[in-house]
Amino acid sequence: MSSKIYANAQAALEGLLFDGMTIMSGGFGLSGNPEHFIPAIKESGVKNLTVISNNCGADGVGLWMLLNSGQIKKMISSYVGENKLFEKLYLSGELELELNPQGTLAERCRAGGAGIPAFFTKTGVGTVVAEGKPTQVFDGETYLMERWLRADLSIIKAWKADPEGNLVYRKTARNFNPVMATAGKVTLVEVEQLVKPGELDPDHIHTPGIYVDRLIVGASYAKPIERLTVRKKESV
Repeated sequence: MSSKIYANAQAALEGLLFDGMTIMSGGFGLSGNPEHFIPAIKESGVKNLTVISNNCGADGVGLWMLLNSGQIKKMISSYVGENKLFEKLYLSGELELELNPQGTLAERCRAGGAGIPAFFTKTGVGTVVAEGKPTQVFDGETYLMERWLRADLSIIKAWKADPEGNLVYRKTARNFNPVMATAGKVTLVEVEQLVKPGELDPDHIHTPGIYVDRLIVGASYAKPIERLTVRKKESV
């Protein structure tokens, strides 16, 4: 069996990118972002992308790079946040946006990975979210049908991996990464640490290696914080 480990992001992406493709990108705010794959995709020049992600980075950081370079045609996300470029491009009509309630977005990704083409939820009933979507009554309550989400490529950030691609995420950086890892035709993962086979406790593995196609070890991680709030220590 060939190795899943590649030298860098560019090598792992080789042969996978094409114009008009759909990419899932893990992360929440700037936590758990695939910091190496995003710049490599920018450098490739691939365009007309549909990107599925909770948000689209922050000013100057993360998926913002692909917005700024004009490579994203459509975002499927749950949060515009404080990303001024995201807001500007959407309001001007230059960027398509499919806005989802956050839990619905997560479940659509999970459904894509589980092979469930549709599911029903009460979230969004009676709002603009429901426009054009089927509804059905269960036990006297109206539910909205949502479709799965799948992608040509998932780019994922994890904390640790073994050579088989079994993954462990660290704390809140887990966020959307596990569900998106299951919903891509091809899943690429970048990690901070690569450990030897058998070092990961099977009970601690969040994503089994069967979902992982290619793997890189990141040289360094900036781990920027979207909004850092501190306060002075009160005197005792």
